[in-house]
Amino acid sequence: MTDERFMDLALSLGRRGLGSVWPNPAVGCVIVNGARIVGRGWTQPGGRPHAEVVALAQAGEAARGATAYVTLEPCSHHGQTPPCAVALISAGIARVVVALGDPDNRVNGRGIAMLRAAGIEVVTGLGEAEARADQVGFLSRVERGRPMVTLKLAASLDGRIATATGESQWITGPEARRQVHAERMIHDAVMVGAGTARADDPSLTVRGLGARRQPVRVVLSRHLDIPLDSVLARTAKEVPVWLIHGDRAPDGVVAAWEGLGARCIAVPVVLGRIDVAAALAALGAAGLTRVFCEGGGGLAASLLAEGLVDEYVGFTAGIALGAEGWPSIAAMGVGALADAPRLELVELRAIGGDVLHRWRAGPSGAG
Repeated sequence: MTDERFMDLALSLGRRGLGSVWPNPAVGCVIVNGARIVGRGWTQPGGRPHAEVVALAQAGEAARGATAYVTLEPCSHHGQTPPCAVALISAGIARVVVALGDPDNRVNGRGIAMLRAAGIEVVTGLGEAEARADQVGFLSRVERGRPMVTLKLAASLDGRIATATGESQWITGPEARRQVHAERMIHDAVMVGAGTARADDPSLTVRGLGARRQPVRVVLSRHLDIPLDSVLARTAKEVPVWLIHGDRAPDGVVAAWEGLGARCIAVPVVLGRIDVAAALAALGAAGLTRVFCEGGGGLAASLLAEGLVDEYVGFTAGIALGAEGWPSIAAMGVGALADAPRLELVELRAIGGDVLHRWRAGPSGAG
């Protein structure tokens, strides 16, 4: 059970980097000499230094002859820093336990091969399922060319996100809203549609959970018709704002937003809407691995209809708004139950006076 215990610790350390290390994966590393932990580390904000480097620095000479537990295959390529596989070899590590191989073409088995060629014993696959769940965003970017997408909706019992007059603050209670900030914190970006940006004038930042790297604020807007005096516009130089717009958005508006510090990314428009698949591909190409989408209803419908939702987290309040309220998900054109996206329930619990329910796409689900 010793290996399992140390790998569990490495996995928990790696999760500390979620949301703050993109485009790199959030990796954890524990170095053990005998039965004593001599080094521990996780990928640092911005993606460097890597977990192995942090743990080795802490271990010092105690790393010689020790075992390293790493949640993802050590890198084997020279980037801005030397390969972690080389660092482990140079430190005199005798054994490496790896949870998950790295599918990146620059690694993909080469890190493990380097370790074995140096005479280091390598054990693979311990904690693989847990590591795969933690690395779903990084794996999605490498294997599918897009970040993983979590869709969040806070709604009434009857699936409404606002009254007929547009009033929506607050349907859910303070505990649920705090959980939303915790969800934002473990994602690289928070994404909304233009309608939500105009109606709510949101900041889309993490608040009340301590200082850390803020997520990128992403807005999908075909015409870039978002007020230039909005909160997002006023704070674009402080916290990144990326605007995904149609390829015919006015040049003057694009220039105005760029002058405010925003990054503007043009993608195709299909049937009068932003091509959401192309938008996610652009975000993946820019390095994002985990995107937290907070609606509105049109964007939610597009993502679900195209099978682009990997996880759904819903907050349901004990209030009914009726059919005249705004639906949480816009029309999707589903004519038969067999055509409706299905997800698998993975979590259900009370949160304050509301209910949190989390669903994930299965092999035949939405993703």
